[in-house]
Amino acid sequence: MSKIVIALLRTALAGAVLIGLFATMVIIPGAAEEEVARVPAYAPYQALYVTVAILAVLGILVAISAVWMLLSMVGHNTIFTPRAFRWVDVVIGGTGFATLLAAGVTVHLMFVELPVDDGMQILGAMLATAACTGLGAVFLLLTIVMRQLLKKATNLQAEMAQVV
Repeated sequence: MSKIVIALLRTALAGAVLIGLFATMVIIPGAAEEEVARVPAYAPYQALYVTVAILAVLGILVAISAVWMLLSMVGHNTIFTPRAFRWVDVVIGGTGFATLLAAGVTVHLMFVELPVDDGMQILGAMLATAACTGLGAVFLLLTIVMRQLLKKATNLQAEMAQVV
C-alpha cells in the first residue's frame, strides 16, 4: 500500500477520533440536555442514554485505534505476523461492544413507555438505533471474515518463507 494512501487513511482516522472525542464531551451531553429541557419526562433516562452513547463511541474509538496500529503494520510490511491478530481482535471487540449497546437501546426503546408528544420521535430513535445495530453487525461479520483471510495469508506467507 502506498505511503500516500496510508497517510490519507491516518488523516481520516485522526479526524474520526477528534469527532468522537468532541461527541463524547459536547454533542451527546448537550443533545441530552436539550431533549430533557424540551420534554422533562425524559429526565430519568438521560444519564442512562448518555452513558450508553458515550460508551458506544468509546468502543468505536478503541476500534479506530486498532486500525491505526494495523496501518502502521502495513506501512512496515509486518501485517502478516501473529501480532496483527491481536489488533484485529481489538477491532472486533470494540465494534462488537458498540453494536451490543446499540442493540440494547433498540430493545429498550421497543418496550419502554416513554412519554412523548409524537410517537414518531420514538420510532425514529428506534429505527436509528436499529440501523446502527445492523451496520455494526455487518461490519463485525465483515471484520471476522477479513480476520480469517488474514490468517490464511499469514499461513501462506510462513509456508513460502520456509520453502524459500
